[in-house]
Amino acid sequence: MALYAIGDVQGCYDSLQRLLEAVRFDPKRDQLWFTGDLVNRGPQSAEVVRYVASLGERAVTVFGNHELHLLAVAAGSMSALQQDTFDDILRAKDSEHLLSWIANLRLAHYDPRVGFALVHAGLLPQWSITDAIGLAAEAEAIIHGPESVRFFDHMYGDLPDRWSDSLTGSDRRRLIVNGLTRIRFCYPDGRMDYRCNGPPGSQNDPLLPWFQLPERRSRDVRIVFGHWSLLGLWQGDGVIGLDTGCLWGRRLTAVRLDGDTPQFTSVPCRAYRD
Repeated sequence: MALYAIGDVQGCYDSLQRLLEAVRFDPKRDQLWFTGDLVNRGPQSAEVVRYVASLGERAVTVFGNHELHLLAVAAGSMSALQQDTFDDILRAKDSEHLLSWIANLRLAHYDPRVGFALVHAGLLPQWSITDAIGLAAEAEAIIHGPESVRFFDHMYGDLPDRWSDSLTGSDRRRLIVNGLTRIRFCYPDGRMDYRCNGPPGSQNDPLLPWFQLPERRSRDVRIVFGHWSLLGLWQGDGVIGLDTGCLWGRRLTAVRLDGDTPQFTSVPCRAYRD
C-alpha cells in the first residue's frame, strides 16, 4: 500500500487525474490524503468532490477555507463572491449528497503509524498535535451537527488572533478554524497575521512563517499542509507544504509518505486565474 498526500486541487479535476496516473494510484490498495480546498476557483468542483467521495475510506480530506466558504454560502450565512466557481455543486442534482459529504470532513488528521499529520494551512504555535486534534474535534462537532448554521453565521473574522485556553463560544471556534485553515505568518508571541501571503522573506519583521516559530509545540510531528500557493513546494522545518499553485497554471503535487524518504511527483496545470 502506498500513501500519497496531494496539495490543493481547487476544482482542477483533469489535473488531479493526470497526477494519479503519474503516481500509478491503485484505488484498491493505496490511500490518498488531500490538504483541503478540493473546490472553488477551478472549473470542475463537483467532479473533484464526486471522485474523492467515491474513494470512501481510501481518501482522507481535511477542510480547507474554500470548503467552509461553500458550506457557509449553502447555509445562507454568506453570499457567494464574484470569483467563486462552485455553482456546479450548488446546482447539481446530487447537490445534497455532495454538500453532506463536504460537511462531514475533518479539520485535522494524524496517523502515528506514519508519523505525519494533515491540516489545510497549519497549526498555531501554542498547540501540540494532541491539542490540535482535540480542538479540531471540538469545532467539527459543531460543523457536523444541528448548530452548524449558527457556527457559519459567526465563522468570519480575524479576531481573536492569539490562542488562549480561556476562549469560549464563537470566538473559540473561530480561532480554532482560522488556526487550522488560514494561518501563514505569526508574530513571536503566537498572534496570527492575515495580511501577508507572500513567500518567506516577503513579510515584515518580526513575522515568521508559522512553522519557523522557535516555540512551536508541534515540532515532534511531521505536518503536511497546503493553502499557501506563494510558498510553493516546501520541505523543511518538520513540514511539507504542497500547494504548488495548480489553479494559477503551475503544478499539482503529490508526495509519497510511507517510505523512508518523501518522494514527490508533480504535473503541469492549466491556468484558470491570472
